[in-house]
Order: sequence, then C-alpha cells, then structure tokens
Amino acid sequence: MIRAAIFDLDGVVLDSMSIWRDLGARYLLHRGLTPEPGLGELLFSMSMEQGADYLRTHYPLPESADVLADLSAMLRDFYYNEVPEKDGAHEALAFLQDRGVAVTAATSSPRTHVTRALERLGLLPYFRAIYTTGELGVSKHRPDIYHLAAQGVPPRQCLVAEDSLYALQTAAAAFDEITGELGLLYNRKKDEVPAEVTALVEKRAAAKKAKDWATADAIRAELTAMGWAVKDTAQGPQLSKL
Repeated sequence: MIRAAIFDLDGVVLDSMSIWRDLGARYLLHRGLTPEPGLGELLFSMSMEQGADYLRTHYPLPESADVLADLSAMLRDFYYNEVPEKDGAHEALAFLQDRGVAVTAATSSPRTHVTRALERLGLLPYFRAIYTTGELGVSKHRPDIYHLAAQGVPPRQCLVAEDSLYALQTAAAAFDEITGELGLLYNRKKDEVPAEVTALVEKRAAAKKAKDWATADAIRAELTAMGWAVKDTAQGPQLSKL
C-alpha cells in the first residue's frame, strides 16, 4: 500500500525544461543580439555560471552587464509568470490526495521559484511539504532529500516520481522500488552507482562551483575512464553508464 509519494517538480509536475534551453537566446534577444544556431543545446550542458561566462566571452555585451544576475532574474520571472504544469499533473496529484496519500516535493530548484509556480497553477495545496537540495546542501546524488521527503513512511510504502535516471538511481538507494515519470520501474540492485563514482561527481560539482574548470574536466575524463558519462542538466549532474 502506497502511503507517501515524493515528486520531483521540474519535468514531472512543472513543464519547465524548455527555459533551460531557451534562456541564453532569450537573454541575447532582449539585448538586441542574434543567438548562434544550436546555442540552447550548448548551454544546456553548462551550469548557470558557465553559461554566463560563455555569453560574456562570445557576444559583445556591455562591460556593465551582470549576465549571471540577469539570467537568474529571467529564470525567476519564468517560474513566477509563465511555466505551465505538465499534462496530467493536476489529475495525478488529485488522485493521490483522494486516496489519502501524503505528497511531498523533492526539487533542485529554488523554493521561491517552484512555490510561486505551484501556487499560480493551483497545485500548491496538494503538497504537504517541499524539500530543496539547495537548502539541504546535498545534491540528488545522495538520498538524503528522499529520506526527508518520506516523512517517516517506510520505504516500501513510498512512491518516487523522477524524470532523471541519475535521480532515480539515487532514490533507489533509499527505496526498494521506485517509479519514473513514464511508470518505468528501477530496482536498487540494478545500475547501482558506486560510492567512488558518487564521490567524484560531488567533487566535480564543488570544482565547478569554484570555477575550477580544469579540475572539473579532469574529473569528467576520470569518470569516462571508469565507464560513466556525466551531463550537466538543470536539475544537476546526470550520470549514465557508457
């Protein structure tokens, strides 16, 4: 019997993934500049800081422009005013609520952004609590956020809805069986991410935060040699087996 459901928000409840591909182009067009073909795909694999650095070095932006702050403001406005819900989100949440299932959120996005979006869409009342990796200080490469979001409900009575394989793999360390957005089942005994790989991913994230791109690239190469590919996404680094 399912007593608790933990939902990722971006790409599962909120149809927000497009902004991460369009943000750079939106910013340049706002500045009267023409984006290069394929800019969205290029920036999608970068962190916000890397993307801001790329735009500053590749486009004739004013010296006074605070690109990172401007991108952050545009992202906030998108969540506050534009992001729609995913098809079927309202119905799925209402279905769970009607059956007494406690619904919580586990997200990598800022609390203010997702709260305003959920409130505007009429979805906020479905959630008993929202947990963020930013406030927790630990990414979804560790299961801490899922343990918190379960609110004491035993693992076998929890459902986890995610759209990223790496997050599903992490949640599998905390729960025996979880479900992805399309109902795919993952067992924690399959595709388990080794502790040394997780440690390298966390080390690379710290290097990127410090803008130590050389170390970050070296760790990526080390992960590749170990048989793992890492891709930077809006929700954090995504791991996949090569």
